[in-house]
Amino acid sequence: MDGNSTVMHMTFFWSKDVVMLFNGWPNGQLGMYILALAFVFFLTVIVEFLSIFPVIKPGSSPFVGGLIHALFYGFRMALVYLIMLCVMSYNVGVFVFVVAGHVIGCFIVKYRVISKAARKPRTDPV
Repeated sequence: MDGNSTVMHMTFFWSKDVVMLFNGWPNGQLGMYILALAFVFFLTVIVEFLSIFPVIKPGSSPFVGGLIHALFYGFRMALVYLIMLCVMSYNVGVFVFVVAGHVIGCFIVKYRVISKAARKPRTDPV
């Protein structure tokens, strides 16, 4: 094969020679491959944070609140589909970093929620 041909894998493989999202990226270079893995990792962590981010302020107009929530949801779904397209490269490294990003992101989000709930004073009647 010449240097310009691209192989589309239909099974999982482990190699730095992968194409993700854009033709020629990460271009078979180890440094760019590591950057791509870091990109998908942080993207998945961000998606986990966006899953609990409150976008509607109490007392806001139902129309404006619903519109803002829908736009925010659309942005989050666009990121999720970008992640899905990265995973569809069938690269094991990309798959592992996406799953790790979701796990770490979920842990951080849930840890913050549980910590905040534990700090609240209990007002249970005895």
